[in-house]
Amino acid sequence: MSEIRFDIGSLHAAYANGVAVADMIDAVHERIAAAEDPGIFIHLAAKADMLAQTQKLGPFDPVGKPLWGVPFAVKDNIDVAGMPTTAACAEYAYVPDRDATVVARLKAAGALVVGKTNLDQFATGLVGVRTPYPIPRNAVDASLVPGGSSSGSAVATARGIVSFALGTDTAGSGRIPAGLNNIVGLKPTVGALSAAGVVPACRTLDCISVFALTVDDAYAVFGVAAAKDPADGYSRAVKVPALAARPPVLCVGVPAKADLQFFGDASMQAGFEAAHGLLEKLGCRLMEIPFSDFYATANLLYEGAWVAERYAAIRDFMDANEAAMHPVTRKIIGGARGLSAADAFKGLYALQAYKAKLAPVIASVDLFCVPTAPTHYVLDAVLADPIVTNSRLGTYTNFVNLLDMCGIAVPTGKRDDGLPMSVTLLAMAGKDWLTAALARDIHAASGLVLGATGWPQPSLQPAAVAPRDGLIDLVVVGAHLSGMPLNSQLSQLGAQFLRATRTAAAYKLYALAGQSVPKPGLIRVADGGTRIEVEIWRLEPEAFGRFVAAIPPPLGIGTIELDDGTPAKGFLVETAGLDGALDISSFGGWRGFVARGKDVADQSDQRRNWPAGVPITAA
Repeated sequence: MSEIRFDIGSLHAAYANGVAVADMIDAVHERIAAAEDPGIFIHLAAKADMLAQTQKLGPFDPVGKPLWGVPFAVKDNIDVAGMPTTAACAEYAYVPDRDATVVARLKAAGALVVGKTNLDQFATGLVGVRTPYPIPRNAVDASLVPGGSSSGSAVATARGIVSFALGTDTAGSGRIPAGLNNIVGLKPTVGALSAAGVVPACRTLDCISVFALTVDDAYAVFGVAAAKDPADGYSRAVKVPALAARPPVLCVGVPAKADLQFFGDASMQAGFEAAHGLLEKLGCRLMEIPFSDFYATANLLYEGAWVAERYAAIRDFMDANEAAMHPVTRKIIGGARGLSAADAFKGLYALQAYKAKLAPVIASVDLFCVPTAPTHYVLDAVLADPIVTNSRLGTYTNFVNLLDMCGIAVPTGKRDDGLPMSVTLLAMAGKDWLTAALARDIHAASGLVLGATGWPQPSLQPAAVAPRDGLIDLVVVGAHLSGMPLNSQLSQLGAQFLRATRTAAAYKLYALAGQSVPKPGLIRVADGGTRIEVEIWRLEPEAFGRFVAAIPPPLGIGTIELDDGTPAKGFLVETAGLDGALDISSFGGWRGFVARGKDVADQSDQRRNWPAGVPITAA
């Protein structure tokens, strides 16, 4: 039964067609044997143990238990009841009597634990070779490092041994291994997944991450696992709406060309430039962003406060068992002994200054796209220079948790030398849904197989329509459309894009005169109306109230009839606001007018009333 595909949709389809869970378990162990890689797992569940887990599943029920019969692996710094937790240090090992909160939630949803995976010891590293156990082999190219610290989890997923795996990500450990193994690595908003039951690296920054073969699977696991947990003081409630369609136009920040760092890797640079083209084909508008302050923030992670935090996490063990530690790990964490409390505060002050400086930069775009890693390293290069190579791998990852951003690493294709190419999408905390929505389209457009399995990607299913959950729909028609100048007012209020649609054929659209930011006005008419393109965004009631209170005249909020006959609240204009306005209904919407305004540029009567700020020669 080794031909069973393990992406969740395919596996559930197999179960629905009569495949037994025992067949899946046989496939897991066949693939482990075929991998011939003793470095993937530190502890492996026996077949009998996995069969025992299935006794709690009940009949096949992918609705009540969305992860019913889905195999997963757990990084060995995350507790699984009855399995040893080592953090890749045998002398540190203990056997917990309860699951980490996230593991418990996944089990309750029907997922089955296959085993505990290898890692860079105490989750300190991005290379995947800092372990006293055998080094896991990169699933795509055995000459490359597997990536760390969540090396075993990434390799197990890429080989199709499991459907998904848990990692942790403090500095990039949920993204670098994904990029190196041609899989998806979702690093959620810090605190969205409880860290209760996780051996800490930096408690203030740690978060559990998810490796999967597809974006849909990674996000589904995230949705099941996310919850505020009183057992974790850093846990917080983060909304995880259904993975819906993304806004039609997104402003994507990319590092300014002068600031890009590839350390001489021309293939990675070419791959990132190709990813730019892919984004543009998907309707994204790229904006170059100076990146020196992001790099400076990243450098803080292994200075002062956060190195001391790593030492604080294992101080008692390290002081008593230092000789048992991996030499590179010992050197890095041991450096904290020379730091003072003053050094820690110095780092905290520096971070706060960068946060304040970069907050408006982060808010100026919908999200960012960066290389997952600036270069790939072969195993021998990392073993020869373990500190510098590891540091370089974190160029585009180390600043993310410090700045409270979420992210997802997604494959984009192959480099010109055949090695995997990946980018990471980043956004402010709480926008996990947005990064995942764009990553979904990127992965589909890449046409890549899943990990190292050779399996083609499953057909991309239509994005789900999220339940209302008490949110209020808002119809926007002009400057608040995605990609338009005032859309940020919605995103800053936590608005979620629902869909693009049109009004009923009963409206006219006018370009208003005298607006500091060019805007249209929508008005219902008795005769001569047409359908106008609009977008629907969803807001929490409190945010909706704040938004409406800030709307200036002659605009207001009224009830708009949509093309399907349903009503929704949205922007309308007062009749008095049409003085000097230009009828642009024939363009079908504001976006069409801005894009094709040149079509009427020579009509003098319309030129006279042309709104300031809209170029009449726009392409």
